[in-house]
Amino acid sequence: MSNPPDKLPMSDEEIAALKGSESFDEGDVLPGGFPVSTEELTIVKAELATSYPEQLNYLTDAYILSVASKPYSKDTSVRRPLEYTIQKLENLLKWREESGAVEVFGILELSRKSVSQARKEGCSDAEYDKAVKLANTLNTNSVYVHGYDVEGRPVIWLRCNRKPWMIPDVAAEVSLYILVSDFAIAMMPEGVTDFVVVSDSSSPPPPSPSFLVSTLKGVVKGYPDRLKMLHSAPMGSIMTTVMNLLVPLMPGTLGSKLHLMQEKTEMCAALAEVLAGGVEDIPTFFGGGCDHDRFYPQEGIGREQDVEALGDGVLMFDFAGMRDRQLAMKEAFEEKK
Repeated sequence: MSNPPDKLPMSDEEIAALKGSESFDEGDVLPGGFPVSTEELTIVKAELATSYPEQLNYLTDAYILSVASKPYSKDTSVRRPLEYTIQKLENLLKWREESGAVEVFGILELSRKSVSQARKEGCSDAEYDKAVKLANTLNTNSVYVHGYDVEGRPVIWLRCNRKPWMIPDVAAEVSLYILVSDFAIAMMPEGVTDFVVVSDSSSPPPPSPSFLVSTLKGVVKGYPDRLKMLHSAPMGSIMTTVMNLLVPLMPGTLGSKLHLMQEKTEMCAALAEVLAGGVEDIPTFFGGGCDHDRFYPQEGIGREQDVEALGDGVLMFDFAGMRDRQLAMKEAFEEKK
């Protein structure tokens, strides 16, 4: 068993690029969002359409306005310059192309097919191997979207104790987080632009430096202003090590969104205030009565899963069920508004 790293393999230049101009000193007070005009929104979309026309639909008007309306780190009494917002969103779309995020749902569909079906349709063995590795990460049921918070933000759940002891394929694991994050974004009610992450941090695997670096870059570059809050419990020695490695590399605004708790009882109390259904939505692994494991079991196929939706491939994760359940909960939330 290897010892946890003392630091992540990143140069000073890479760290500076990650932290960027969005690093705030302790004690800074960040004001609320600033107004953005329709004309300014049109300018941003026109600039993005010039460089990334095929990806523009990925960014809703509400999200563009959310990014543009944030305070400027160099002078928090004013709004971000429009040029800065355009650059930030261009970097996002560039990262999506370079990371393969634009292809991840296609890879998921491929994992529903048998190897013979895939070959008949002209899929290479290398492409199918990618699909198999993505399916294997999904099949652990360690990451999924279920429900909303009180403001209509989708909730991404992490089950750290279900991760393999050593990350066998970092690229596939990163693709998993891209897939789940993009699904959460697609399930946002109108006007919602961010999501919540809740982590059951019991018995996580030892930190993989390359995975942590890739994940941090993805959060900062690929999902700016998307994370509302990360709630994590219990904070044992491994998770404390992970946070000690990551927090110094984060933009100040990101680090301030971490709610780290020592005990699961603290998490249970926090979730009662966070989740749309209050105490009724708290899962059993945090002391509540909502049984996530009937849909996302430790191993194999969930009790209420539509097996026919799996196809003939290697995928066992109930993606179709996750989509149907989330759509129903989204509709229920919107009816209450």
